[in-house]
Amino acid sequence: MDSATTNSWAKYRRKISDVGPRFHSTKLAPAAIHILLTLPVLCTLMLVAARSAQAQAEVVLYNFCTSGPNCLDGERPQSRLTPDGAGNFYGTTEFGGAFGYGTVFEISPDGSGGWTETVLYSFCPDGGVCTDGAFPSYSYVMFDSAGNLYGTTSLGGALGLGTVFELSPAGTNWTETVLFSFGGGGSGSCPVNGLIMDTAGDLFGVTNSEGAGLGTVFELSQSGGLWTEQIIYDLASPNDAGLTMDSAGNIFGTTSSTVFELSPNGDGGWNPAVIHTFTGYPKDGSAAQSAPVLGPGGSLYGTTTTGGEYNYGAVYELGPGKKGEWTEKILYSFNSYKGRFRIGNDPFAGLVFDKAGNIYGATLKGGPWGAGSVFELVAPVGTGKYKGRILWIFEVQNYYGGLILDSAGNLYGTAQTGGTGGGGYVFEVNPSAGVTTTTLTSSPNPSTDGEPVTLTADVTSSAGPPPDGETVTFLWHRSFWRAFGTGTLSGGSASITTSVFTGGAYRIKAEYGGDLDFTPSTSNVLTQVVEKKRK
Repeated sequence: MDSATTNSWAKYRRKISDVGPRFHSTKLAPAAIHILLTLPVLCTLMLVAARSAQAQAEVVLYNFCTSGPNCLDGERPQSRLTPDGAGNFYGTTEFGGAFGYGTVFEISPDGSGGWTETVLYSFCPDGGVCTDGAFPSYSYVMFDSAGNLYGTTSLGGALGLGTVFELSPAGTNWTETVLFSFGGGGSGSCPVNGLIMDTAGDLFGVTNSEGAGLGTVFELSQSGGLWTEQIIYDLASPNDAGLTMDSAGNIFGTTSSTVFELSPNGDGGWNPAVIHTFTGYPKDGSAAQSAPVLGPGGSLYGTTTTGGEYNYGAVYELGPGKKGEWTEKILYSFNSYKGRFRIGNDPFAGLVFDKAGNIYGATLKGGPWGAGSVFELVAPVGTGKYKGRILWIFEVQNYYGGLILDSAGNLYGTAQTGGTGGGGYVFEVNPSAGVTTTTLTSSPNPSTDGEPVTLTADVTSSAGPPPDGETVTFLWHRSFWRAFGTGTLSGGSASITTSVFTGGAYRIKAEYGGDLDFTPSTSNVLTQVVEKKRK
């Protein structure tokens, strides 16, 4: 093994060690280990953990790593999802699949309220050579008008340093074709994130290695059935962010310190321009890691993972002005200071807008309990400011995938670890869920030793009571909170009668777990006084 490969593998192992025990328990296929050891791994493969706290109006649509000992259904979904307009979603997992090198998957409603996952393609069926690609890193997939899917892998291909691939439907199966292999002189290496396509069918993406500035923006054009590449911009630093294209064919992207624009020059080339340079804390953001998105009025919106008023990240707006100038405004600064309302920090993922102009995104960490969160920035009225609120809290830090929004206003995303299989999951969050309040009462109170006590939890909301049949959990505190019974809701009320209480005072509370349409809530803490029986 040469020194460059050894150093790259050492860096990769350090990134794996940051993930935690879940990754170490994963058994990669021997061929997967072989390719990581023998390929000149020059890429930045960020492996992170994210898990649902199951504390907001959220449902898990599918849990990965539940099929076979090697996660045949995929493991570690890093990409945002791509809808097909018929209710199905598509994405990639960095690991897992039939050979351990990642997958392209589809999840579809099963007609009974659940979801079914189908692996459309498992990378590296050739025993570890991986000429078809390996390890899609943050790569969402994109449809063309004929229903073909396009994406990137960070490794594999003819030269081992990544691919652009196409998946074409063939009956009930999909056929993969490598359109381009990276690693040749000056071609860049290790593509990250997904692709964008212009009206001529040309593809554009980003590599995070081997450019003059350690990263590149590339264009792939097809002629006579062959795809050729040209580097159209050298990035100032490696970056995992993708690209955005407007209706005029201009491309926008970020480095860690800038936002740039690439405009067609009319002769097949591109005119680059840096339209904003971040100055950092306290008046500007810094360390942008996501592509800017086009929002109302032709402005660009994005996130930075540091900077802003508290140096924990910011949401910015770039507005187009006269003579090609752009003006920046910080819309929201994240913070993690104790005693202040916080919705997290390090907003790595990109943004999405609803019709009312509210902004949605996700943070890596810094929310309640230190975990990441899915957040909403509520659009201001008049000259007011955006107000942040948490929609969902992850149990652990780190969330990198972007969100998408459906026509009903629900958000969808992927978590890279956690779930019942431990290999990540697909989730849905409802920003408009009814906010519930749970109230606990008991009777009689005080009671006597062994006397039956009825505990009643009433769950209310502005949207009415939650559906009948859902459950409420009753807990008492003795050194720690523990459940001792559950009740079933009917008309917003759930009750249990128990004789477990003996002499003393008991702290009791009730928890409603919520669903997609109603947020969870925890009741007041009630003290149940139990008197000893008189002789």
